[in-house]
Amino acid sequence: MTFLRLTDLPLAGKRVLIRADLNVPQDDAGNITEDTRIRASVAGIKHAVKAGAAVMVTSHLGRPTEGALKPGDTLAPIAKRLSELLGQPVRLVQNWVDGGFDVKFGEVVLLENCRANKGEKKNDDALARKMAALCDVYANDAFGTAHRAEATTHGIAKYARTACAGPLMAAEIDALSRALENPARPLVAIVGGAKVSTKLTILAALAHKVDQLIVGGGIANTFLLAAGNKIGKSLAEPELTGEAKKIIEIIKAKGGAVPVPADLVCAKEFSATARAETKAAKDVADDDLILDIGPQSARLLADLISKAGTVVWNGPVGVFEFDQFGGGTRTIAEAVAQSKAFSIAGGGDTLAAVAKYGITDKISYISTGGGAFLEFLEGKKLPAIDILEQRAAAS
Repeated sequence: MTFLRLTDLPLAGKRVLIRADLNVPQDDAGNITEDTRIRASVAGIKHAVKAGAAVMVTSHLGRPTEGALKPGDTLAPIAKRLSELLGQPVRLVQNWVDGGFDVKFGEVVLLENCRANKGEKKNDDALARKMAALCDVYANDAFGTAHRAEATTHGIAKYARTACAGPLMAAEIDALSRALENPARPLVAIVGGAKVSTKLTILAALAHKVDQLIVGGGIANTFLLAAGNKIGKSLAEPELTGEAKKIIEIIKAKGGAVPVPADLVCAKEFSATARAETKAAKDVADDDLILDIGPQSARLLADLISKAGTVVWNGPVGVFEFDQFGGGTRTIAEAVAQSKAFSIAGGGDTLAAVAKYGITDKISYISTGGGAFLEFLEGKKLPAIDILEQRAAAS
């Protein structure tokens, strides 16, 4: 992929508008409870400030009603935290689309919640042109929104004098391209989650790219059914066993496999206090819930991961939030951490597992994207990246 990078451009004396992803969780009092996304955005902002630019930053927060900004939608808490991380004041600017505000060189201002602007979600052309007129350089540093064609992620990039990727966006594209377009082999993909239907197209796309496909969670239950196993009252989608069989055959034709768990961790109820029972797959009872893979199966998967050249991980293999059903995910996490492979992990549940088992610094690259990460895995063109490529080709 070819695109301009913020870090390669002359920025002194320029007005730079950075679309960041500062959509962080807050408590009922509006206090930020987890600031990873804000901290991840700091590098691009600092680079532009140090280069002598006048820096404007905007982001969405939550799901505001366009044209009706409520107190809970404001980026004011974000401005405060950003100011602390940057070590300089960050002024919050309201009603910014039509301009009329000044930004000094070396200064950073935060432009209020972009999704409160009428036309943002629909990628309104007139809105995009107005925003593009505010800057000399537009930088998209919000990979988590790259799968959406909105005014601040796509439209503005069409009309800004210069459109480029910020360092976080560039790093995401580089890491995902390395993992999927020219991977060190064997390429192993781990895909977990509740339902096959939500990740069916991703599984089908990955089946043509990977050497080994590991499935977990509710997805694995559907594959267990496809292999002729009983799953008790576990979450599954029986109507998709045919699709699961097709995916198994695609991998098999390439000499790989989709390993089906030989042992499982079951319970009679889904709760934090449920008693875990490990049993062979053939012994699953009609009233059992499968909530994790068993230790034998986990060791087999860990062995596959240890031989990988590249690992892509999205989704836990069990209900790791309950410790008694976290053994499989812990084993997978430790295997990825110990592997010499280039590894990339993405998705909210995956990152929660990575944090829980203390392996964050052992993963080659942590993706900040959720839906964007999945769509990239699927091989879809992401609108926000596609427009940056188009602008680079035309320059």
